[in-house]
Amino acid sequence: MSRQTPQILLVEEDPLLSEITAFRLGLLGYDVVKVPTAEQAIDRLQHDLPTLMIVDQTLPKMSGIELLNRLSNDVRTSEMPVIFLSTNAELEEVQQAYNAGADEYLVIPYDPTVLEAKVERLASMVEQTA
Repeated sequence: MSRQTPQILLVEEDPLLSEITAFRLGLLGYDVVKVPTAEQAIDRLQHDLPTLMIVDQTLPKMSGIELLNRLSNDVRTSEMPVIFLSTNAELEEVQQAYNAGADEYLVIPYDPTVLEAKVERLASMVEQTA
């Protein structure tokens, strides 16, 4: 049986950060699908569930926290691992993200090796439960 390439849905409005993140994860063998808005992420999730998601706090129309709340309340996506990206390192924001359903929190600008470690850990957890 062949292993399926883990897919990551990256919800990031900033084109440069999106490209850098996708490139880095692509080097590790992940299939990265990029969308710039929460609405596009929700649309995508109607048809395809990725291995995990990376969601930025700052998105147009719907914040990353609002998106996490929607994902947590949907039975199809409530167990999907999520890494939350934010420029805010304040405890209140971090706690809000975890309460909304984030599994990991990463402050922008992030260390690429920390991103890799968090993605690897979450992807391996999904693989073990599959």
